[in-house]
Amino acid sequence: MTTITAVQGDITQQAVDAIVNAANNAMRGGGGVDGAIHRAGGRAILDDCIKRFPNGLATGDAGWTTAGDMAAQWVIHTVGPNYSAGQRDRGLLESCYRRSLEVADELGVKTIAFPLISAGIYGWPKDDAIACALETIGAYAGGVESASLVAFDDETYARIAGRLA
Repeated sequence: MTTITAVQGDITQQAVDAIVNAANNAMRGGGGVDGAIHRAGGRAILDDCIKRFPNGLATGDAGWTTAGDMAAQWVIHTVGPNYSAGQRDRGLLESCYRRSLEVADELGVKTIAFPLISAGIYGWPKDDAIACALETIGAYAGGVESASLVAFDDETYARIAGRLA
């Protein structure tokens, strides 16, 4: 069973085996969490994305690259649904967490840090995004021992911590 915790801070600074990147389909960097991870990890992440994902990645899927200059060993990239653009199938959001955990198992990851996927610029309603993350991670029966949901801001952290309490 995976222990889930809420963490307030910068996902790029987490001392875990893998961090999860809320990427876009092109897999070439972007804004928000994606941009922060690419900046913190350096060029090695982009180079690995180009090599490993020449055609990008489908919404709901996940894959891994090096973490470059970050403390984590790997970045697990997943493409969340864009709620604001009409991608409202919750199954796609659940798939992001499940596929990320499956990739983590393939890599032998024991500790992982997730952002709240699709809840930023993609506009997924925050309370449902939190519920989806906790339900999907909590139901997964794999080798990951510890999963953190990392919130950058006070309000999101309080909402995640409140759901875990």
